[in-house]
Amino acid sequence: MARQTRQRILDASLAMFNAQGEPNVTTNHIADELEISPGNLYYHFRNKDDIIEQLFAVYEQRMDAALSSPSGRLPGLEDVWLQLHLVFECIWDYRFLYRDLVDILSRNRRLRLRFARILKRADEQAHQVMRGLVQAGVMRASADEVDAAATNILVIATFWMNYAAARGDKDERASIRDGIVQVMMLIAPFLRDAERVHLNTLTRAYLD
Repeated sequence: MARQTRQRILDASLAMFNAQGEPNVTTNHIADELEISPGNLYYHFRNKDDIIEQLFAVYEQRMDAALSSPSGRLPGLEDVWLQLHLVFECIWDYRFLYRDLVDILSRNRRLRLRFARILKRADEQAHQVMRGLVQAGVMRASADEVDAAATNILVIATFWMNYAAARGDKDERASIRDGIVQVMMLIAPFLRDAERVHLNTLTRAYLD
């Protein structure tokens, strides 16, 4: 029963943080939503930051899984597309982290270090994928171009939600789709002609 209550608190917190923004949700709001006493909530979690850390741990596992590479072969366009889809799905499910990223990380040094580790892993993965596409002959790019494109991919993925909110997007789910396409378009200029046609086909099918 205690374990069920703990999971209910995490599920409700995630839903409320995503819907209302983490700064606007207190532990009392979460307890009210679940119709439990604040004391019951504090039995399971010390404070709101404790809840955020537990949610972050699950997010961290999801993101690590999303950043895994195909083993035993070089990547193709479909691999990049699938990986971006998994990454952006994770961003969508934990979008409160990205909406209030600077505020949350400024309050919690442990999360700041853990998020920095995720960024480092994502940066290494983006470079590895880009180099793999060059090695596979899917795209042509110099080492400097690969470095710049990999960094741009990471920047767009990390701050896309904030950009979409700043420009007034109302449909965040559609914004996530736009973010995936935007990242894919970063590598389009480097693709061979046949691969560029393939990318355009994938993009049209995705957005229809």
